[in-house]
Amino acid sequence: MTTPPTPTTAIRPPRRHPGRVRPGRRGWSAWWRADDGSVAAEVTIATPFLIMLLVFVGVVIHRGVDARIRIDDAAHQAARAASIERTPAAAVSAAQSTAAAALSSAGVVCRSLTVTTATGGLRPGGTVSVTVSCDVDFGDALILGVPGGKRLSASAIEPVDVWRSTVNTGSET
Repeated sequence: MTTPPTPTTAIRPPRRHPGRVRPGRRGWSAWWRADDGSVAAEVTIATPFLIMLLVFVGVVIHRGVDARIRIDDAAHQAARAASIERTPAAAVSAAQSTAAAALSSAGVVCRSLTVTTATGGLRPGGTVSVTVSCDVDFGDALILGVPGGKRLSASAIEPVDVWRSTVNTGSET
């Protein structure tokens, strides 16, 4: 008493890719348009370019951070050199030359370097303030669309030694 299977109750083999409709054409065109494994191929092709982009971005960021650190160090060196001098003119000159030497020895290329020295407190127990401003050149990183340069500045304040001698103006005998 078994009934023969009807077409609606016939067992069909499961679809290979459920939810996806196969193209009507068969042969090479259907195989060529099938996207089995295409994501893996696209990721394999795109990965080296993404890694190169990340490396370039890392280099640009490192150069900016390194330049900022070097300018900060140059400001501290210039303030220290200015605080050792006896006259305001000598302090300004020492700050300028020390900042330029520190930046050139560190490899920072400045389009323009500005060193501002405040010597109003150049007396025992006072302070000397130096601000170093530099237009850093990023010209070789233009491939990433980075602007050609950026203005960075740093300030430093150094105390003048309390026990140092002062300049004799000649009015005392």
